[in-house]
Amino acid sequence: MSDPLPADAGRPKAPRWAIWLPLVLFVGFVALVMIGLYRPADRTVASALVGKPMPALTLPAALPDRPGLAGADIANGRPHLVNIFASWCIPCRVEAPQLGAMARAGVPVMGISVRDSAENLQGFLKENGDPYQRIGADDDGKVQLALGSSGVPETYVIDGKGVIRYQHIGEIRPEHVPMILEKLKEAGQ
Repeated sequence: MSDPLPADAGRPKAPRWAIWLPLVLFVGFVALVMIGLYRPADRTVASALVGKPMPALTLPAALPDRPGLAGADIANGRPHLVNIFASWCIPCRVEAPQLGAMARAGVPVMGISVRDSAENLQGFLKENGDPYQRIGADDDGKVQLALGSSGVPETYVIDGKGVIRYQHIGEIRPEHVPMILEKLKEAGQ
């Protein structure tokens, strides 16, 4: 009687290194993750409109006691901040003190209120301060999209000719104020 053949008889044997392949792949994956953690990719969104004229806009007043916002209000020979905000926006509340401080320092701040009601907007301004000279109502978000805005809040430095010089994505924090004031100074030259 002959010896029975082993169960793996007839199958080709895997090379010895193949047993280590899963471990090598796992170590490689961990190495890539660690590199990503120590050197994250630059996720800054560059505006395609910086250096270009502000899109034409004519927005009705967001509040009955305040004028709306038109392109001529911005291109008047003096640099401005144009802030896109909403009463329902939590980060907008975070940046309100910084906008107020800049307005008190003489910076003209214009507002574009996105998808908001006059009642909610009045409550927001009463609670968080009101730095705005004008507030235009962008009820359908068309101006926001024309500006290339990805959300609220966003703030633009506009020179006296109506050209966008800087776009700040997200809320303005205290540490951002000196840089934004410098951008305004550059826009005035």
